[in-house]
Amino acid sequence: MAGKPVRPVNAIDQTRRMLSLVTYLKERPGARIEDVARAFGITEDELVSDLDVLPMCGTSFRGGDLLDIDTDGDRIWWHNPDDVAEPLRLAADEATALLVAARAVSTLPGLRESDRQALLRANAKLEAAAGEAAGASARLSVTFESEGGVFADVDRAISERRRLWIRYYSPARDELSEREIDPIRLVSVGHTYVEAWCRRSEARRTFRLDRVAEIKILDEPSAPPEIELRDLSEALVQPAAEDPEVVVEVGPSGRWVAEYYPHDSADELPDGGLRITLRTPDPTSLRRLALRLGRDGRIVSPSDLADSARRAAREALAAYDGPQGVVDAVRGVNERPE
Repeated sequence: MAGKPVRPVNAIDQTRRMLSLVTYLKERPGARIEDVARAFGITEDELVSDLDVLPMCGTSFRGGDLLDIDTDGDRIWWHNPDDVAEPLRLAADEATALLVAARAVSTLPGLRESDRQALLRANAKLEAAAGEAAGASARLSVTFESEGGVFADVDRAISERRRLWIRYYSPARDELSEREIDPIRLVSVGHTYVEAWCRRSEARRTFRLDRVAEIKILDEPSAPPEIELRDLSEALVQPAAEDPEVVVEVGPSGRWVAEYYPHDSADELPDGGLRITLRTPDPTSLRRLALRLGRDGRIVSPSDLADSARRAAREALAAYDGPQGVVDAVRGVNERPE
């Protein structure tokens, strides 16, 4: 039976599966979806997700020779297996790019040793075949940003089903916090994130990797509850029905808020502004929105969040403009723009 995957998704394991899937489908034209999913030990939804990605893969870095794979909902058809099966010939620039990338990935901390050794063996074969291009690639190197090590640790924790301890910077609160999380999957939407079950909040949370100040893989097993994975193709932030409700009023210059933030409703106001109702698991994150809007908007409810925004305005401007500046700033946060 088709169903949403509830177990952790590991990027390396998924890549392995998709590579095996190509060989499997080549040998079994018209294979049934249910049979293939059973053979790979995944749900039909996971298989269909893989099939959505495969047509974007192929043998040419320049966009040609892509896999022509589709499904009629029951069976899977691969229309050009013979074309794609032709021996791969790399141009000099392609070989150089591949060698540089492979060397860089092999140095990532947290990479499983078996994967590292397999990558090094493949790299050695590629160097032998590339000839002079291999010499050019040796003069190039790639340095990963700090999130590279975090990515490797998260990916390893997902693979080994282990819990993580992190020190995480929250820009909404401008603070570092310590958390233990059970990682579920890595996602990329502009930046790279780990979706996880946060033991401190006892809820699903999404953490941006470049905001992780410190990370440790713990001995405790990762045991996130069985939750339905969300479709993040539209947006990373997807409020749930149980999240707290926040009401914000904005003037004409603040109408962009309705385009930027997912919301339940956006009602027109007489002056051309909007009364926006939205939900968020962390209402305090909207305090910065109120400060950014200034006189172009205000938080209506909940009242404690509105009070918090007013206090933040006082603290931010007290050192700059004196008493009158504070009065003007607080008025902007507290009153709807004219």
